[in-house]
Amino acid sequence: MGTLRASIAAPSRASVGGLSVGPLSESVNVASNIDEESREWLERLRCPDARREAAISELHQLLLRAATFEVRRRRASLPQLHSDDLADLAKQSANDALVALLGKLDDFRGDSRFTTWAYKFALYEAAAKARKRSWQEREVPLSAEAWPVLADGRPQPDRSAETAEMLRAIREEVEQRLSPRQREVLVALTLNGVPIDVLAERLNTTRGALYKTLHDARQKLRTGLAARGLSIDEQEEHA
Repeated sequence: MGTLRASIAAPSRASVGGLSVGPLSESVNVASNIDEESREWLERLRCPDARREAAISELHQLLLRAATFEVRRRRASLPQLHSDDLADLAKQSANDALVALLGKLDDFRGDSRFTTWAYKFALYEAAAKARKRSWQEREVPLSAEAWPVLADGRPQPDRSAETAEMLRAIREEVEQRLSPRQREVLVALTLNGVPIDVLAERLNTTRGALYKTLHDARQKLRTGLAARGLSIDEQEEHA
């Protein structure tokens, strides 16, 4: 589908619940296949008058409901938080989702309703914040404490010879081929189950950088195992 391009005056800053929202870009793209309700949302959020502030306030409430739902869904992983803490976590998530969404309005292409697209921002922010909060008082394990149990080569009653050989080979390749950083990231994410956004915060890096490190580590493992005549099943590797 083609797009209609329009130029509008940059709207002034808006404030929602003390959260300052900056102006949007002057040039916007509107996909021609967007449904009427979603188109109305976009027009209101881009208009340079009081309608924009009202639309932002309404959108913030939608995001807050979505964030609250996600935080409550994850409540079992946040036993240390009381009701007020959970409400505050949901509000922070909605605030960050609103800022992120308004900065990406041009990315909306009408594949779903605008509100459905918007909910994903709130759900993502709430999930990420809940994961970080659940690990706040916990040490992030970067060493392979589980290797002796998981990857030793000694026969086990429920372990086939092929499985034992594969585990031993993986351990050797991890120790010999990977850099210390690659070992830390691989072990934390795949063996110890640390959420990637939590690990990014603890290591003072980005999710993208960690994905790249993990990808490179897996590539080295595949190469090393291939030289031994072994291979990791793709589905297993990405589980």
